[in-house]
Amino acid sequence: MTEPTGKIEPQPWLTAPETSAVINALTADGDEARFVGGCVRDAILKLPVKDIDIATPVKPEKIIELLERASIKAIPTGLKHGTITAITGDARFEITTLRIDVKTDGRHAKVAFTDDWLADAKRRDFVINTLSCDKDGGVYDLLGGLDDIGNKRVRFVGNAKDRIEEDVLRILRFFRFFGAYGKPPADIDALTACRLSAPRLSELSGERIQGEMFSILLGPNPADIVQLMIGERLFEHFMGQVGDVGRLRQISWLETDAIKMNSISQDPVRRLAALLDTDLDGAGAAAERLRLSNSQTARLMLMTSPPSKLNPETDDRKQRRLLHRLGDEAVRDMALLEWASERALTPRQPRHRTEAWVELLEAAETWTPIKFPLKGGDIISLGVPQGAGVGDMLKRVEEWWEDGDFKAGRDECLEKLKKLVETTQSA
Repeated sequence: MTEPTGKIEPQPWLTAPETSAVINALTADGDEARFVGGCVRDAILKLPVKDIDIATPVKPEKIIELLERASIKAIPTGLKHGTITAITGDARFEITTLRIDVKTDGRHAKVAFTDDWLADAKRRDFVINTLSCDKDGGVYDLLGGLDDIGNKRVRFVGNAKDRIEEDVLRILRFFRFFGAYGKPPADIDALTACRLSAPRLSELSGERIQGEMFSILLGPNPADIVQLMIGERLFEHFMGQVGDVGRLRQISWLETDAIKMNSISQDPVRRLAALLDTDLDGAGAAAERLRLSNSQTARLMLMTSPPSKLNPETDDRKQRRLLHRLGDEAVRDMALLEWASERALTPRQPRHRTEAWVELLEAAETWTPIKFPLKGGDIISLGVPQGAGVGDMLKRVEEWWEDGDFKAGRDECLEKLKKLVETTQSA
């Protein structure tokens, strides 16, 4: 049996009672089980470990039997692909039987099970994801993953074109992993294979593309990665043309480093809006292609086609009116996007301009919605018949209320409404 070539330091996830319970269950009959993929890679890099994946030569049906024998819940989440989810306490583990690909079509794979760790490693996407380790932290490096991690190199396993043909989504995954774990220059073989296979991105579902694109946009230096993708002419095959990455660079900086407010965090929809250079129809098409939710679509369309251009140096009363009409989230989105646009053209802005943008964002953060005191029934009770006229009158009174900085109470608004009704009826 292959011996470990390194060792990771003790990890909380590695020594947790839940982890030990699952490993002990899988190895109860003398079989081998190792941690694989991201948890090993990130442990070596001293990064937080999120998902714990385990591989074993044990067949799926026996995995279930072993887990249940140890009173561990087993869920056959992907039985035909050899994947079982084990749940014990609050911990979840994805356990997969070693496998090889028998047939692939770029989206789905038909697999066969094996007991060959090297064969299983060779079917994985990137060399840095081929590492595995045992319960004692002993690291098995069959394909040079430790060297790639040390050199911040992201390479496909074996032939890049072959790996992409197995799953076209690996094109986007390459750029995501390069952004997170690599350093320039990007692997030339990988870039060439991604560019040549890019037309097949149109075959992928919107949900899969959205997941990878959002991860790229939220990753380190997203503007640099997107620029690299533009250079390889990827976007035209799955999302249409995108704009200048300067605005994306600036909004990423604003969200991550420049502004420290509880209401501002890294937001993939906002960063997508910064990347797009399109009209309302174009934003709608992008939202449909990426299968955005209704709320995400509404935000994207508002940011790409705002009702008006924001001026942060307007007076407080106009800011409150804007917040009342659009809401704090919309104003925050529009402000950050407009500020990023300004900075993309003029990075060194006057101090007063920067302070004005910050004050507008602070106003959005502390904004408490103010409810207009009247409803349609108030107009109808004055003898105005139902119809379009009711909404028009209500809007006119609300505008008067806004002009007064929301200070008029219900009685004053009712009085204003009565006068308006009288004037309209006598005309």
